Amino acid sequence: MAAPDRRIETSDTNRTLIIGVAVVAAILIAGLFYGLMRLGGGGGGPTGLQGAIREGSPQWDANKQNIVLDEPEATEAKRALGDITMTLSTTVRNLTGKTLTGLEIRGAVVDYDGKPVKQRAVVVVPGRQSELAPNKTLPVNITLDGMGDTDARANIKMEVTGFKFKE
Repeated sequence: MAAPDRRIETSDTNRTLIIGVAVVAAILIAGLFYGLMRLGGGGGGPTGLQGAIREGSPQWDANKQNIVLDEPEATEAKRALGDITMTLSTTVRNLTGKTLTGLEIRGAVVDYDGKPVKQRAVVVVPGRQSELAPNKTLPVNITLDGMGDTDARANIKMEVTGFKFKE
């Protein structure tokens, strides 16, 4: 009768060990997913347009008004990870009379005070296409993710933050 008692003790010990390993594995997997969500999936792409004409430059003031963005629109979706992703869409119109070889646009979701909840700048030229000829248009989409249900998403904004011309 001693043998059956040993099997019961052994199975209790094994069950405790399996439960402990499962809990540790679940914590590690949850930590991995949390870390990936916080990184936002930002790839190794360029973080900004190098050598661009920016605000404050004399060329900025002369040309910025001729790079026109249509009124942006947004679509919102809830992901399986529990966060909200928004895609901001607009059309860029090059009315400068020069070919754009570089264009950087910033998209933002702002709260009721106009402060950004989430924002991201993307280089659309070069990238989506090599250049944007005069009097041509280019559709632009910027995806912002990692927002929660409690974030105040009052408005969206898209603006040109840098550009370069063909020389």
